[in-house]
Amino acid sequence: MQFDFTALEPESRYRLLTNFIGPRPIALVTTRSSAGHSNAAPMSFFNVFSHDPPILILGVQPRPSGEEKDTIANIRRTGEFAVNMVDMSMAQQMLICGLGFDSEVDELEMAGLEAAACNQIDATYAATAPCALECRVERLIEFPKRVLVLGEVVHMHVRRDCLDAEGRYVNPDVYQPIARLHADNYITSDRQFVLAPPPIADFIKSRRD
Repeated sequence: MQFDFTALEPESRYRLLTNFIGPRPIALVTTRSSAGHSNAAPMSFFNVFSHDPPILILGVQPRPSGEEKDTIANIRRTGEFAVNMVDMSMAQQMLICGLGFDSEVDELEMAGLEAAACNQIDATYAATAPCALECRVERLIEFPKRVLVLGEVVHMHVRRDCLDAEGRYVNPDVYQPIARLHADNYITSDRQFVLAPPPIADFIKSRRD
């Protein structure tokens, strides 16, 4: 089947893109509200795009009413946000944070997640998160129904048990993030395997043979 995205309505574009591009990691984004409490919202339009400079990107759409979500309003005002990675131990709390509470509600508190103060930005992160990344806005790219937030990572918190003994690489037995597939379908990285490419000389030789 062929789909002309220049003629396709947004709902069908969303369905096709999110069904086939996955799994998409989940960012539980925490920001500081104008009243001073924590706002937390899960987003699956998210990934890391650069390490030098260290850049994450969020895609934030407005509410169905067209009103801006609290997350992007807070990001515009403060220029800062934190990304909490989500594993199975936080899965239910992540869903609670996404229920669409009123602006004055502290979602971390509502979800029963302990808040910890960030080191370099005025925000909090979930203390039990396997890792949290403090970000400052590098730039905002505006579309009529989407804002792309480019955030530069300035600090990273990693739970000690999520790293190997040397503290250099992730411990895959402990850090098993969940990601979104489509609709309410998710996946976890509890089935990992090594897939290494052959040396190019061996590959060329095998083709010749």
